Amino acid sequence: MGTAGQGEAGTAGQAKERAGRAVAAVLDELVGLSHDIHAHPETNFAEEHAAAATAELLAAHGLSVTKGAGGLPTAFVATAGSGPVTVAICAEYDALPGVGHACGHNIIAAAAAGAGVALAAVADDVGLTVRVVGTPGEEGGGGKISLLEAGVFDGAHAALMVHPWPEDRLVAECLAVSHFDIAFDGRTAHASAAPWEGANAADAMVVAQVAIGLLRQQLPPGDQVHGIVTSGGEAANIVPGRVTGRFMARARSLQELEALEPRVMACFEAGATAAGVHLARTDLAPVYSHMVTDAPLLAAYRSSAEALGRTFPADDAGVPPPTLSTDMANVSLAMPTIHPLLGIEAGGAVNHQPAFAAACVTPSADRAISDGAVALAWTAIDAAADPALRAHLLERVRN
Repeated sequence: MGTAGQGEAGTAGQAKERAGRAVAAVLDELVGLSHDIHAHPETNFAEEHAAAATAELLAAHGLSVTKGAGGLPTAFVATAGSGPVTVAICAEYDALPGVGHACGHNIIAAAAAGAGVALAAVADDVGLTVRVVGTPGEEGGGGKISLLEAGVFDGAHAALMVHPWPEDRLVAECLAVSHFDIAFDGRTAHASAAPWEGANAADAMVVAQVAIGLLRQQLPPGDQVHGIVTSGGEAANIVPGRVTGRFMARARSLQELEALEPRVMACFEAGATAAGVHLARTDLAPVYSHMVTDAPLLAAYRSSAEALGRTFPADDAGVPPPTLSTDMANVSLAMPTIHPLLGIEAGGAVNHQPAFAAACVTPSADRAISDGAVALAWTAIDAAADPALRAHLLERVRN
């Protein structure tokens, strides 16, 4: 990355100081927002309270807010500045069924809002347009993909966000993933008096799951299949006539996922054939892609995070990155993108566990809001003020 001229470096340094002060000034509001969202968990596309609260905080601090962005009722766009470099800061706020904010999206929303407030104070001074995008439905709904297709990200030169994790990591291995429901429809019957009159949909699901378990022995590294049975019958003395499940198939790239899908579906087809029932698949969201992390942008984030006292020993030691899936990956195929993991003290818990949800409203989580907001803001300032990074981003504008 090139070195900014003295004047540019001075302007950037002053802007970063102002941005840091701006985050400190609203930190109590940001923490309040995080705790409020955490206390009112809302799942895919039902995030009315969270979206409204996040948008209202941004509007109160001078950003121009448009609700219902991209035709999604719980999406929004908040903008400030009119500089030539446009950076999109992504705010997630959906929760998981049953375990609430066990992925820490309350922290993501608050950090994104903090970055937006900080950047609104300095955007025009550094030649930046900031666009905070409220992105619903990350947990299996593909909200960012819908927003991308609707043009909400058009004109952005970069997309940034942070995601809570048990430790700081620069990258994760983001797997391509499909989300789908499976339904086996057979025929009910009395399980004792006339079981031969039935067509057992539960048998089909059992055969399919056994086949998937055996298939896993031959899957290449990175390929994954997992799911749950969402309904398995009504009573023990009724042959199940309808059984449903929800599944995910993952692979290291879209191409590898395309190769995996037929093998997975063959397992479900085998179950249907064996039990003599009908099989139906319903896709729940657009396919999430693999992620391409932008190296120059990530280097700017690392420098900012380290200036705040964050360290990345696992990355430096070459520890394999954790695997996950996110619709932010689809954004990364359209423009330079980063999705670093922001460490919080989780007491040994990992994401999607109830104990991790509890960790997302602790003092460590609240500190992560501040660090995440400042690191995102400083990275965005570098995107506009560092000549080499700015040139890199302007070359790849989407539209």
